[in-house]
Amino acid sequence: MKCVLCEASTDTVLWQDDHLRVVYVDELDYIGYCRVIWNAHVAEMTDLGDADRAHCMRAVYAAESLLRTLLKPDKINLASLGNFVPHLHWHVIARFRDDAHFPQAIWGTRQQASAAPRARGVALLQQLRQGLVHQMGP
Repeated sequence: MKCVLCEASTDTVLWQDDHLRVVYVDELDYIGYCRVIWNAHVAEMTDLGDADRAHCMRAVYAAESLLRTLLKPDKINLASLGNFVPHLHWHVIARFRDDAHFPQAIWGTRQQASAAPRARGVALLQQLRQGLVHQMGP
């Protein structure tokens, strides 16, 4: 079976190293949605050694910290599900009280109409890239 996270993607890579990559998920209702994807095809955090687990979570925390600083969301959702794609990855999602699914998960039932789109674009991507390099290294 093919794995969509192992294959080349059209997602915008914000930062990467030999172990993982942080990508921007261009989701209209969810500005700043990032995904941290472990490069090797493993399913669970416990498939990694201690140092690799720490490295993965450092990237998740760096993405969370940047989204909090840049977007000032009401909440950050961190999720590692992998039910449909059993390849280790974390979703880092800025949430706002007026987003389409709040307070439910973004994969749940829509709770309200989406708010007006928030500012997005090249400037946000550049800020995320610079922040990840600052926190994770070049």
